[in-house]
Amino acid sequence: MKTLAALFALAAIALLWPRQPDPLPGFPHVFLWAWERPENLDFIDPRTTGVAFLARTVSLRNARVSVQPRLNPLRYTPGATLIAVVRVESDRSPLPSANSVATAITDAASIPGISALQVDFDATLSQRAFYRDVLERVRRDLPAGLPLSITALASWCESDHWIDGLPVAEAVPMLFRMGPGAQPAREFRPALCRSSAGTSTDEPLHAPPTASRLYIFNPRPWTRADFDTAVREVRRWH
Repeated sequence: MKTLAALFALAAIALLWPRQPDPLPGFPHVFLWAWERPENLDFIDPRTTGVAFLARTVSLRNARVSVQPRLNPLRYTPGATLIAVVRVESDRSPLPSANSVATAITDAASIPGISALQVDFDATLSQRAFYRDVLERVRRDLPAGLPLSITALASWCESDHWIDGLPVAEAVPMLFRMGPGAQPAREFRPALCRSSAGTSTDEPLHAPPTASRLYIFNPRPWTRADFDTAVREVRRWH
């Protein structure tokens, strides 16, 4: 019962942040990122917490696309809201066609039971136009009712407007791995960055400037204790 109370408390805390129009109405206000490893999330309450799981990794090397599907099992409470995450990785070799990358990403939308698709790509400055082209193709090919989300480097949301106009429902600023002593800006300028935020259990949880939805990353397999600890940390923001 304590865990259930904590879950509702976390949802309530999310609602206390300065509100933006919710781009994902009806979705939980807390999501746990489940990365490539065995994960058992059967302790979550689907009324307050969803799962954003790594569904596949798309690698861009020497103008070619390779796809690595998820190999590890994922357990969760029946009825949980699921977001399929596609991680895109690239070196500095020539990029493949935007169409081939978009196809590799869009194919994840066929995973049964998902409610949204999220793309995780740390695009460099020279890759931004390419990434925009990819996202426009993905959005065009996705079912109209399936939301498209992306993660975002915190710098994209602080003083950079290149993500304005992207065909996505939200951009989730990642408020971790920002460098020693770094703190998020007091205000995120692009509107896409204001509805959600991402943080990690192995760093101090930074309170976002504005957000009504929180994505939490854990560098190790999730446990109920880890989740309860994250809840306690977030509650200190208010």
